[in-house]
Amino acid sequence: MSRVKRVAVTSPQTRLAHSRRRSRGRWRVPRLAVNDAERADRLYRAQRRRGLPALAGMFGLVFGLPLVFGLFPGLDSVRLLDIPLSWLMIAVLPYPAMALLSWWQLRRAEKIEDD
Repeated sequence: MSRVKRVAVTSPQTRLAHSRRRSRGRWRVPRLAVNDAERADRLYRAQRRRGLPALAGMFGLVFGLPLVFGLFPGLDSVRLLDIPLSWLMIAVLPYPAMALLSWWQLRRAEKIEDD
């Protein structure tokens, strides 16, 4: 068996990216002034507190659908456009509801920042 030297093969873009990263030095997290850090901490806590209802709504939606199907097994027999209603509820309902919840939460978080 002949011994072939192994060679690492990389694209020129990869080599460029590695060389750029090394030449810049270490990246450091920028430090905030004391007043700005306290304000950022207050905003973070307020937004997290106001985000709990949106998070609860999302969990209620995702985990509530199986409960609805368990309580109302007749939803499998109801058809809309020849598709069982339970399938439509799983495939169609959660995504617009989650998008609405995220939009609502974003507006609430922005309002906190504006105040």
